[in-house]
Amino acid sequence: MQERRLGYFFIVMASVVIVLAGVKFAATIIVPFLLSLFIAIILSPTYSFFKSKGIADMLSITIVMGVFLLFLALIAKLIGNSVHDFSANIDTYSLKLTAYYQALSQFGANFGIEIPVKEISSLVNSKELMRFFTSLIESLGSIFTNGFVVILTVVFMLLESKHFIAKIRYADSDAQTMEHINQIFTQIKSYMVIKALISLLTGFVVWIFLSFMGTDYAFLWGVLAFLFNFIPNIGSIIAAVPAVLITLVQFGGVSSLIVALFYVVINITIGSVIEPKVMGRGLGLSTLVVFLSLIFWGWLLGIVGMLLSIPLTIMAKIVFAANEKTKWIAVLLGSGENLESEALCA
Repeated sequence: MQERRLGYFFIVMASVVIVLAGVKFAATIIVPFLLSLFIAIILSPTYSFFKSKGIADMLSITIVMGVFLLFLALIAKLIGNSVHDFSANIDTYSLKLTAYYQALSQFGANFGIEIPVKEISSLVNSKELMRFFTSLIESLGSIFTNGFVVILTVVFMLLESKHFIAKIRYADSDAQTMEHINQIFTQIKSYMVIKALISLLTGFVVWIFLSFMGTDYAFLWGVLAFLFNFIPNIGSIIAAVPAVLITLVQFGGVSSLIVALFYVVINITIGSVIEPKVMGRGLGLSTLVVFLSLIFWGWLLGIVGMLLSIPLTIMAKIVFAANEKTKWIAVLLGSGENLESEALCA
């Protein structure tokens, strides 16, 4: 009996490895599909609102997608100009940051403290650091290289949404199956819509503040704050680094410290106060699981996997909870605050 269980375990693990290898190999196909799915989830409340007002399906789709594409075109235009200018000035910013390293070394030497400038410069290469953030923005933009396919998929998903649940109900009349499907869609939709609005607020506030400070490419850093707010735990930290460095290069240490403090305040206010109140009880995921899911989905699907790590993990948790044999995995993924209720939900 023990040998049979061990054999079953190895078969399951081998199957998981094969599936993950297949997903990673097919990432170029899966990533646009997932992106389309979550864009459709975010836009679905607006689409449903227009339909509830008696507006025809095609007209509702045209309005929703028209506004969305107009918004994307405006953002793409502004980001494109900023990225081009920023890339052209990378060498200038890099030289100024290196000068700050040398000034820091001289300051330490006055107090008898030796600061290894060469080691710091090699460890934190200014030029490569700047290039890293521009490549991040460009890689996010490259996701939309097959933009027509993504947009077309979103349109078909929105049109199909009103029939999807009915199809599932007809194919499988099991009430428990329907309950789990509804649970998946409700939680994912709630998370994605609320997170998108909160991220939009974060990006807008960052843009306004950096514009007030006079930091170069304030709009670009606002967009970066919006996007990276989807990445749990470290996203806001990553988004703050380029804005702080640019402010340091432009205005010196005091202004960069003010910007750093602003990022701390805005992330504590929005991330620790506003977001938990709006989202209610929370995601029901362990903090460790949130961080590990970021690493796992990022490795599997790249930058899109990092942005969608939480909704994908929530989906996996609910799917695991639907089966008695995998229920324990759903409990392990949970926060552990209410084990009895989590076990019942699982």
